[in-house]
Amino acid sequence: MNKLFAIGKVTKVSGMKGEVRCKPLSRYFDTYIDARPLFLGISKSMNSEIKLEEIIQSGKHHRYRFSGVNTKKTAQSIIGQFLYAGVSEKDEINWISKDIIGFDVITNEGVSVGRIKDILWLPSNDVYVIQKNKKEYLVPIISEVVKEIDWEFEVLIISPMEGLID
Repeated sequence: MNKLFAIGKVTKVSGMKGEVRCKPLSRYFDTYIDARPLFLGISKSMNSEIKLEEIIQSGKHHRYRFSGVNTKKTAQSIIGQFLYAGVSEKDEINWISKDIIGFDVITNEGVSVGRIKDILWLPSNDVYVIQKNKKEYLVPIISEVVKEIDWEFEVLIISPMEGLID
């Protein structure tokens, strides 16, 4: 684990035994909530590790119980804090990180595509908005296209499908 990625935010108390509700900040929330080390805090630099003890189904919503948060009062004290998942730099969740806005985009053959201007989180899949001069390209964020993020040189390497950047 090298990085923290905000996957959710604690929004309200939901029970008498410290259960809380969380607002997902990523489509990866359900995948990462119980599969990665979790950290709770007000920022990436001010947080502490926390353990998820239980996910409670409550109608359409879920309630979450974390270690050390076992009263309504304790739960109220964490409202507004962010839930971070510990991830590696190679983890696919980084593909939608706002930290890569401004990165250069090149094809796996070394051809410049442009620079990442924005990331759109759409229902079917997320897309990069890549700008080169006055042109914009929408590139789907899928494993068939995105190949690698080079954090040191701030470059995203893609293998574009035919017609994607023509």
